Amino acid sequence: MNRATLLDLGAILAAAAAAEIMPRFRRLGAGDIRTKSGPMDVVTEADEAAERRIAEGVARLLPGAFVLGEEAAERDQHLLSQAAAAELAVTVDPLDGTWNFANGLSLFASMAAVAVRGEIVAAAIHDPVGRDTAFALRGEGAWIEADGHAMDLRVAAPVPVARMAGAASWRFLAEPLRSRIARRLDRVAASFVYRCAGHEYRLAAGGHCHYLLFSKLMPWDHAPGVLLHREAGGFSARLDGRPYGLGETTGGLLCTPDEESFHALREVLTQEQE
Repeated sequence: MNRATLLDLGAILAAAAAAEIMPRFRRLGAGDIRTKSGPMDVVTEADEAAERRIAEGVARLLPGAFVLGEEAAERDQHLLSQAAAAELAVTVDPLDGTWNFANGLSLFASMAAVAVRGEIVAAAIHDPVGRDTAFALRGEGAWIEADGHAMDLRVAAPVPVARMAGAASWRFLAEPLRSRIARRLDRVAASFVYRCAGHEYRLAAGGHCHYLLFSKLMPWDHAPGVLLHREAGGFSARLDGRPYGLGETTGGLLCTPDEESFHALREVLTQEQE
């Protein structure tokens, strides 16, 4: 994977967003939105149309690549394990932040990551509203491109836990960890949730917050962002300290500016004793 091919992948995301997502924004009918696992987990006609278009573009750009799309995986759960084992795989989240999109909130993204034998090597996170794309290439850094101009991304400088602000999504963690972390979030300076991992990763990679905490680790949500954050200088690992892998879906994920910050924040959030 080289920079030119990655930029082409970003162009595929942007074209799908322009053709399938933005024309439907704030124009969805009642029959265009369906619930999946719960009231906050929805899919729209835009998700499915964009995924088809992106998958077609990826097939032309990277012939033979295994494409793991969120909506395709919803229909066939076996695709998850196949992606981690594939020689070349591309994860696709055609519309991350679907609940926001379906409710007329302009905070959603289109994301893709490229993995070689399970190792994430390239990522693109496109903002259909802002019409810019954040990119990461393993070993070559992270940057954002808008109107033909590129700007390097860099995580925030480390600060003490009490001064950390970031996004915390904990509701899918197993008990007792779920309740423990929820009770301890008052130890940080601020916590919020955008309901869009793509924008949360872009925020952290750009140095605009200190940490990200995620509980549900579907690869289309996190493969692009983990690489973007890492190439911007950040450190991330699962809550048990193990590195994130493409096949991981549970156990939580914590992203911080560096490894020391990771251990400090994890200790504060997960300690068993008050």
